[in-house]
Amino acid sequence: MSSKKVEQVADLQHSAAIRLLRYVRRDDTASGITGAQLSVLSVLFYGGPQTPSALAAIEQVRPPSMTQLLSALERLGLIKRTPLNGRSSAVTITDRGRDLFEAGRRRRLARLAGALSKLSARELDALGESARLILSVTTPAGSDHAGAARATQ
Repeated sequence: MSSKKVEQVADLQHSAAIRLLRYVRRDDTASGITGAQLSVLSVLFYGGPQTPSALAAIEQVRPPSMTQLLSALERLGLIKRTPLNGRSSAVTITDRGRDLFEAGRRRRLARLAGALSKLSARELDALGESARLILSVTTPAGSDHAGAARATQ
């Protein structure tokens, strides 16, 4: 396959991914927290407990920014920190955080399902296959990413 074709498809997928994320995020304000805070909850929901430095790396923010995010989430009762040693802690999502995250996920999926319901069966199958292919090329080998696994079932 030509590199030009690969670049064209990559550009199209990139644009579609950004537009899709913006589309489903429209109802995120109903959660009462910021998109960055929801993103941290997502990492904890799917990935389990993390250290603040690991969260900063995953979310691609500086450690002081992550500290601010975690402090706000902790004040809201959405996460808790458990000391690991004198220098670090494990951050976990609370039941309240899990409930808030899941409600947001349901809103996003309902919005997307409403849009997808307008497609034909053939178009829906093609979109499903495209999503599976994207997951296969973007999920690290040996990864146990719950969202990816659920989406491919």
